[in-house]
Amino acid sequence: MSAGLGRLRLTGPLAGALVLVLGPAWTPGPWLLAAKGAPAASLSPSAPPAAIDLQEGLQRFRPIVSNGGLVAAQDARAAAVGATILRQGGNAVDAAVATCFALAVTLPQAGNLGGGGFLVLWLPRSAAQPLQAPAVPIGLGQAVALNFRETAPLAVRPELFLQADGSVDRFKATRSLLSTGVPGTVAGLTLAQARYGRLPLKAVMAPAILLAERGFPVGVELAASLASAAPLLQADPSSRRQFFKAGGVPYRPGEILRQGDLARSLRRIAEQGAPGFYGGPVARAIESLMRQRGGLVTAADLAAYRARWQAPLQGGFRGYQVVTMPPPSGGGITLLQLLNVLEPLKLEATGANSAATIHRLVEAMNLAYRDRNRLLGDPDQVAMPLEQLQSSAYAALQRSRLDLNRHRPAAQLEADPTALGGGSNTTHVSVADRQGGLVAVTTTLNGAYGNGISVPGAGFLLNNELDDFSLKPGSANGYGLVQGAVNAIAPGRRPLSSMTPTLVFRPSGEPLLATGSPGGSRIITTVLQVLLNRLVFGLNLASSVAAPRIHSQLWPDQISVEEGLSPDTRRLLEQMGHKLVAVPAMGSANSVEVVPRKSPAAGPRAGSATTLTGGSLGVADPRRRDAAALPE
Repeated sequence: MSAGLGRLRLTGPLAGALVLVLGPAWTPGPWLLAAKGAPAASLSPSAPPAAIDLQEGLQRFRPIVSNGGLVAAQDARAAAVGATILRQGGNAVDAAVATCFALAVTLPQAGNLGGGGFLVLWLPRSAAQPLQAPAVPIGLGQAVALNFRETAPLAVRPELFLQADGSVDRFKATRSLLSTGVPGTVAGLTLAQARYGRLPLKAVMAPAILLAERGFPVGVELAASLASAAPLLQADPSSRRQFFKAGGVPYRPGEILRQGDLARSLRRIAEQGAPGFYGGPVARAIESLMRQRGGLVTAADLAAYRARWQAPLQGGFRGYQVVTMPPPSGGGITLLQLLNVLEPLKLEATGANSAATIHRLVEAMNLAYRDRNRLLGDPDQVAMPLEQLQSSAYAALQRSRLDLNRHRPAAQLEADPTALGGGSNTTHVSVADRQGGLVAVTTTLNGAYGNGISVPGAGFLLNNELDDFSLKPGSANGYGLVQGAVNAIAPGRRPLSSMTPTLVFRPSGEPLLATGSPGGSRIITTVLQVLLNRLVFGLNLASSVAAPRIHSQLWPDQISVEEGLSPDTRRLLEQMGHKLVAVPAMGSANSVEVVPRKSPAAGPRAGSATTLTGGSLGVADPRRRDAAALPE
């Protein structure tokens, strides 16, 4: 801190204290300078005034800084759990798993035991740690993806979701037990922690168990969310009992929410691992509920469920390496397609969020979503042209279809043949540890609170993920996506998802950042814009996340627009043929960034298995009130 007058500058704690007390416009008078022993000539009133050093940054938003690791999550208490695990010697995987289990307690609208998700990780690797397939080497470490997406029960049939006239019954698809897929979250989190974590599972899960058992003060956002979801939750006796006080009275901010049944389920998992969920009392409770109320998930479905390791998708963008989730995530391949199409365009010349830039993004988004809806599904059951979709030749073809001056209507694009044969209630956690390890994990129930139905005696909500299938080809799902037969519902199949947990690496192979978001079909475009802001437009991580967002997905034929675009920009887009629709804030892109050591004299290269990095940066998306980025 410094303050100045004329040619003199007062520095140190005294100047800092005075500026803080008196305000940044204050400068010290001659009496104070004289007391510091300044030469009299320097106090001449004729000396030209110098500019006051306000120490202002170039950007309005700044990330949280940590000398070690950092956790960014949608709920501050859950983020604090992850940061504590890092301080206890856990790595990024331990912290991410601990945070996700804590979110199952503190963020019931999205955090879960009864849903599923995807995880992408990169950890430094020593010579004593051989590469484990299907992990891929990147820099001095290895990256791998984990698929713990829900599966359709073996008894599922498409006609179960149709009305007499052949249309999709939206209640059955989203609000009944028919909508529930076999949960994958517990299998995925425990598998990731068993293979790559450092601490015992009991230690990793202990904070979540305490949060459920002892309770926590309900925040403003959760109180409002529960009140808003009351018609859904109070229709189910177990959910009403778990999330409301006696008589169905909502919790007010500051009141303590305790979840004893959930604590017992968490304790079984901590002691037994995945078998504590997929067998025993929890599995029996799920099957009993399904039998009583017309659901499809059986004890056999639960016992057969497996999370699956996959090789992550890799792509390049302006020298950076982008690592993301393969199908059944439709997000990763769609993100890489968009980056390939946009890479040669001089977006920095048109500028962030200008009408010209937004127009280019929207036209590319519509082409990419058309491919997503037509070509992608569960890789275990359908063939997909992933190599062609990622090829430079296909990117050039898609780029040639962009009209840089006018919007191409969705109906026109839909009529074109494909050149190839072939939430907002999700939550995202990003973690960096002090060795440079990165984890991006996105989990979901699909809709807010899933289908609103809790498992009696087990204390957790069930998903409504089967609506992510194409229950009737050509019919829109809950997020407005019109999908084809490749993603049709079938026994044992995993529905296509937009979840896009993503890691980015420097050209040297050193880790740079982890990001992802909730938001249903808007996840992909949220992640895209965070990456463009950071890698193309030169914004810091916090500014990259905070910047206004847009979204387009072919159908409906419109641009969804957050607040923040100027009337002039909107008017120019309308003149290009776009329809703009104002929407609430989109996504929650909680992100972290690894800061490398700058000097070789400080030790071995950043990214080695035995070396600390230069710390980390983090940002919790300001679109969610309770989100936080916390250092270890």
